Amino acid sequence: MIRLPRASRQDLFFAEFNSYIKTMSILTSENFIQAVPQGKRIMGLDVGSKTVGIALSDVLHMVASPLETLHRKKFKADILRFQEIVTEHEVGGFVLGMPISMDGSEGPRCQSTRAFARNLTEIIDLPTTYQDERMSTQAVERVLINDADMTRKRRGEIIDKLAAVYILQGFLDRVG
Repeated sequence: MIRLPRASRQDLFFAEFNSYIKTMSILTSENFIQAVPQGKRIMGLDVGSKTVGIALSDVLHMVASPLETLHRKKFKADILRFQEIVTEHEVGGFVLGMPISMDGSEGPRCQSTRAFARNLTEIIDLPTTYQDERMSTQAVERVLINDADMTRKRRGEIIDKLAAVYILQGFLDRVG
């Protein structure tokens, strides 16, 4: 058995360790649009503690549409569903709603969203960015109450994926 010098063993360890970690791709809005491959959709996510609202853009990045509300389980199960959606719908990047406070500060929900994004991009290496989601759920709920005259139960079933649409459409309008 050949013994490597100590520095070489460390170098080998870090080289092997780094091969397991994918590059995180959390980008600014401008860099994000350039990084998403042409002809690929963008997935909008409204990340909550119990659910994740999911929306998809068209391939031209003009219109956002609701897809589903994922009821969160374990992170591994959630990631498997995201991987299925990415493959099935040819997704090229993620836009996550960032729940910034009305005064512009970032609280615990922002930290949770950033952690979710880090974990997501470690496994699914796609360009990722954030979109200010202030008042998105409230705006969607107001429309559902006033214009659609929906019951509380029905609103609860669809509000997260519609909030994801609101977030993603806001992003597409801002960068388009």
